[in-house]
Amino acid sequence: MVGIERKSSAMGMEIGSDSAHVGGLSDDEVLTVARQWVVRALSAATQGDQGHYLNLLKSLKTVQLDDPSSLSALQYRLKALAQSVSYVSEHYHHMLLALVLGMSVWTYGPEVAEALLEFVVNLATANGGCVSQCLDMLVRNFLPPSCGIPAFLDTYSRTGLMGGWLSMDKIRAQQPDQMASKDIVLSQLHSAIRHLADLVPTAPMRLQPIVLQKMPHKTLPKQWNVLYLENMLRLESSGAKYISNQMLPAVVDQLIQIDVEIRWEDILTEEDTGKVYMFHMDIEDETDERPIEDREADENENGDPAGPGIEAKLQYGLMPRSLKGAVPTLDEMADKMDLMMDMTFQHLQTCDKKGLSSQIFDTLAKSFQSTILNTYKSKFTQFLLFYLCSLEPSSCGSRFASLLCDIFTAKSRPSNTRMSSAAYLASFIARAKNLPVDVIWTSLRRLASWCVAYGTHDVGSRPTGNVPDSVLHGVFYSACQAVMYILCFRLKLLADQPDGKRHLRGLHLQQIVDHRLNPLKVCLPSVVEEFLKQASTLQLVDQKHWLASKERIDGNARSMVVGDVRLDMFFPFDPYLLRHSDRFIRPNFIYWSMVEPLDENATSDVEDEGYDSLSEASSYAGSQLDEVQSQAGSYESADVVTPDGERENFRHTLDVQDSENYSYIERHVDTLDEASSFCDDGIVESFKLSFDAMAITPPQPEMMMPAKLPAKVSLNSGFRI
Repeated sequence: MVGIERKSSAMGMEIGSDSAHVGGLSDDEVLTVARQWVVRALSAATQGDQGHYLNLLKSLKTVQLDDPSSLSALQYRLKALAQSVSYVSEHYHHMLLALVLGMSVWTYGPEVAEALLEFVVNLATANGGCVSQCLDMLVRNFLPPSCGIPAFLDTYSRTGLMGGWLSMDKIRAQQPDQMASKDIVLSQLHSAIRHLADLVPTAPMRLQPIVLQKMPHKTLPKQWNVLYLENMLRLESSGAKYISNQMLPAVVDQLIQIDVEIRWEDILTEEDTGKVYMFHMDIEDETDERPIEDREADENENGDPAGPGIEAKLQYGLMPRSLKGAVPTLDEMADKMDLMMDMTFQHLQTCDKKGLSSQIFDTLAKSFQSTILNTYKSKFTQFLLFYLCSLEPSSCGSRFASLLCDIFTAKSRPSNTRMSSAAYLASFIARAKNLPVDVIWTSLRRLASWCVAYGTHDVGSRPTGNVPDSVLHGVFYSACQAVMYILCFRLKLLADQPDGKRHLRGLHLQQIVDHRLNPLKVCLPSVVEEFLKQASTLQLVDQKHWLASKERIDGNARSMVVGDVRLDMFFPFDPYLLRHSDRFIRPNFIYWSMVEPLDENATSDVEDEGYDSLSEASSYAGSQLDEVQSQAGSYESADVVTPDGERENFRHTLDVQDSENYSYIERHVDTLDEASSFCDDGIVESFKLSFDAMAITPPQPEMMMPAKLPAKVSLNSGFRI
């Protein structure tokens, strides 16, 4: 024992050798000596003697990563600290805590990482005052120091930067080595988090806000956003009590932040822009054209001081430009969103295989109501619910439709929320491929009966003053548009059901379209025209509406604004345009090209109720469009034929027109002006090609078409396939 005590006086230099022994001692004896030395240093600091304590700090800081004996010595010291946490005081040993909790499990190898995590878990268990610090350390290790983000730099990196023997370039150069051990590191890290959560009851409640605050800034490279998301989903899948149901809402919040930065045209690659006819899908007066950095400044000033990613936002704002790097372009934001959505879809798929769909739906439904529903610029995040419902259409799909109906019919909800829910319901019922027919019927009946009841009881009971009908009755118009939109996609299916035509007549569609508030004038023209075309074929509405639709739908109604929502622009489950993660959506999605046309002899099965016969005008627009499409040519969804005959890849969900075909459409603009155009697997299903709405002058016949179309094209009517 005397020999061990003599050895303990020089532990700072002697622990660690290739044989893992000191002076012939076994591993256990070396650990015993190390623990005695650590306890002596901690006790001395408590009594005011800083000598041994400073030696301990120095030994922890001076580590040579390329020296196995140095790493072995660090491992023993950390193990000794893990067995001595009862001697650690926040007051007397704050420098030690800052140093050790500032270490990274990515830096030193799996053996040192195991000892470090053992210390963290033991410290949190023994000292309740250190729980938050320990959780902060674990979350900071979601990313390696080589990411270069200041919030994720470790003690080794900071010491090297201050000492001048490390630079940010050298730190980032460690990325390949650190990422090579990702699976091992994350396995150790999340095992420690689960263990800590089991031992400390308050840990899960403290963990969520830390995870939210440390989210990487949305403009940082996609690999770090994706890696952080992977850690969040690992927490969600951990099975640890109170943790597994906390992370998915945070994932939704992170996705929404990136989602709203993306505009439709930003999904195009540079090589696509000369070949793809792309409509500007954002509402022009709501589009913020300022650089991302300027918008971030406003968010930092006006945002929630404790909201998601707030630490990253503040640190990003304080970072010098040399550390920020180039601000990513918005198509890079789309790629980032694509990868993150793909990873989240995989997580939902795994949860479904484990029988957790119902539990996950409850969590996502809450996030939908609190985050997604009223985020008008959300384009992709809502597809998490769409995909989950496609996995379990009879349960989750039915519950989602019922939830949307409940929100829409709740008078206590704000009008904009009710209108959004109607749009979501219409888009979901129209697009979800495997949705049970009874869910479609139930949703349609609830919407249609509400519209009829509104017409009977609500119209004359409200003071109008100078408030336009479009504002006062916006919820009504949204419901009418939802009914028509659903039937554009589902009328054939419903009519072919047993007693389908009788049930369709029970929706009282004629009463809705004849309403004195004129829903046909306010709702989206392309939806109105296609609905009237199909419904009049089955004699569900008087075909006079179809004949008169072009006169009734004037230019002003095409850009009608109802509150903050434009009825003619909002279909949340329009085609999914992220090409990688689309693999989860496409098999479960109804494109317009998949909708079967009504049987030409459908009217023969309908009882004669005094309707006028259809005129040839009902098919005029479609036939004219077919002519234009046949001239323009048909392209496969996987590639595009360039003018020189070569085939090139492009994003399959976009409508492709080369300059020659675009010129052809321009020459036939009068024909297309009121046409109901539904293109196969393109971005635009129905649109009015209105050059008055574009910020350009239509080219004269003798002028050549530009190789690249204007970036700003306002689309005032139409929905996409």
